[in-house]
Amino acid sequence: MSDYDMDGHPRGNPADDKDRTIAIVIYILYLLGFGGALTAVVGVALAHSKTTHDPLWRSHFDYQIRTFWLGFATLVVGGILALVLIGYIILAWWALWTVIRVVKGLMLAINSEPVDDPQTLWW
Repeated sequence: MSDYDMDGHPRGNPADDKDRTIAIVIYILYLLGFGGALTAVVGVALAHSKTTHDPLWRSHFDYQIRTFWLGFATLVVGGILALVLIGYIILAWWALWTVIRVVKGLMLAINSEPVDDPQTLWW
């Protein structure tokens, strides 16, 4: 049996495969959150509940947690400032920022690659 899967990625242990699946599910829940916030809340709860010692997957869960909470704060500020119209620009920025971060993280998770800097404010 080869140490690599059909895509050429190294075979990991079952815990790594489970962490990879959960990370991908959380990213998908975040994307679905644009249709209903509950899925994003479920996603961040899952990310907070994950305990892993693998730095690759820890980077994803930290990135997901940071994405949710920074996004939530931006959403609240944008919602309040929408009363004076500037909030709509903030809300548009939040949507773009969130999609870019989630798609980037999802692509990295699919390829079993870590997030370089999970604490970044950007991408």
